[in-house]
Amino acid sequence: MEVPSAKHETRHRRLTPLRVLRGLICLLVLLLTAFMMIVYCGFFSTVVLRLFSVHYSRKVTAFFFSSWLALWPFLFEKINKTKVIFSGDDVPARERVLLICNHRTEVDWMYLWDLALRKDSLGYIKYILKSSLMKLPVFGWSFQILEFIPVERKWEVDEAKMRQMLSKFKDPRDPLWLVLFPEGTDFTYVPFLLAVISPPFEQKCLGSQKYAAEHGLPILKNLLLPKSKGFNACLEDLRSTLDAVYDVTIGYKHRCPSFLDNVFGVDPSEVHIHIRRVTLDDIPLSEMEVTSWLMDTFQRKDQLLSNFNSKGYFPLHGAELNLSTVKCLVNVMLVLVLTGAFSFLTFFSSIWFKIFVSLSCSYMVSATYLNIRPEPIFNFVKTSL
Repeated sequence: MEVPSAKHETRHRRLTPLRVLRGLICLLVLLLTAFMMIVYCGFFSTVVLRLFSVHYSRKVTAFFFSSWLALWPFLFEKINKTKVIFSGDDVPARERVLLICNHRTEVDWMYLWDLALRKDSLGYIKYILKSSLMKLPVFGWSFQILEFIPVERKWEVDEAKMRQMLSKFKDPRDPLWLVLFPEGTDFTYVPFLLAVISPPFEQKCLGSQKYAAEHGLPILKNLLLPKSKGFNACLEDLRSTLDAVYDVTIGYKHRCPSFLDNVFGVDPSEVHIHIRRVTLDDIPLSEMEVTSWLMDTFQRKDQLLSNFNSKGYFPLHGAELNLSTVKCLVNVMLVLVLTGAFSFLTFFSSIWFKIFVSLSCSYMVSATYLNIRPEPIFNFVKTSL
C-alpha cells in the first residue's frame, strides 16, 4: 500500500449545516435500526434460541448484528470518506484472538469494527468496557446481546464477574475477538458519551508519568501506564483456546476525534491501525512476567506512536482491501428492509406485536441492568439428574 502523502491531505472538515443534518439522519437511522434489530432479532437469538444452544445462539446473533455493526464502517469510510489505513501483520479470518489496544479517544473501539468486518468476524467481536456504557439507551442493550464484559475498574469488584463471563467464551467452535484496553481509560478528554467530568488528557498523562517516576516504571509520552490484572485474567482463562494475541496500535492524523466528530464527519481524515501478531508461546505464564511483558509491549507502542506523530504513518503498510461499496449498499438495504418490516409490524399491525415489543424491551432493560443471560434448558436437566 502506498504511504500517504502529506500533500493535499485534509486536516479538518468544516462543520456545515449539511453535515449536521446528514449526521443527525445517520444517527437516527442507526438508533432505529438498532432498536428494531434488538427487540425482534436479538430477543429471538439471545433468549429463545439460547435456551437450546449457546453455540447456535451466537451464530444467529453474529449474523444479524454483524449486519447492523457494518453500518458504522459504512458511515466512516463511505459517507464520511475517512481513510482507514492498516499496517503490520496480517490477521487471518475467523480466528479466536485477544486484542490489546491503546485508548486514544472514546471512539477507538469503533474503528476496530473496520478491521473485523474485513475479517468476517464482526459479529464475534467483544469488548471489556466501562459498566457505565451499558446504561446508554438502546446501545447498552446491544452491548448486552453481544456479550460485552462490563467492569467498574476496581479489580476486587470486577474479578469474579469478569472470570465468570470469560468462562463462557471457551467453546472452540465459536470465533472470538476479545478486545481489551489495558490503559483503562482514554488518553484524551471527550465528555460526550458518559456526560461526566473527567480530567483533561494533560492531567491524565502527567499523573501517569508521575506515578511511573515514583515507582521506577517506564515514562510513556503517548500512553497511560497499562494495568495488567484484566489482561492476565484473560490469558489465564482463555490461553488454551486462543490462536494468537494481537497488539493493536491506533493513531489519528492531526486530531483525535470525538463521537460527534465521527457522526458529523468532520474528523478524522485518516485513521492508522498497526497490528502485531504475538503467539501464545511468546507470552510468559507467571503473572509477574506477564506484567513485565505488557509493560515492554506498551514501551514499544509508545515509540511507535512517537514515530507516527513525526512521520504521519506506521511502518510496514499492509494490503487490506477497501470495503466494497456494492456489498456495503446491499447490507444497508437489507438492514433497512428488515427495520421497515419490523416497524410496520410494531405500529400498524396486530396489538400482539406491540405487546411483544413491550415485553422484549422490559426483558432487555432488566437483563442489561442485572447482566444476566439464560442458560440452555438441557443444562438444568443434566444438573437435576
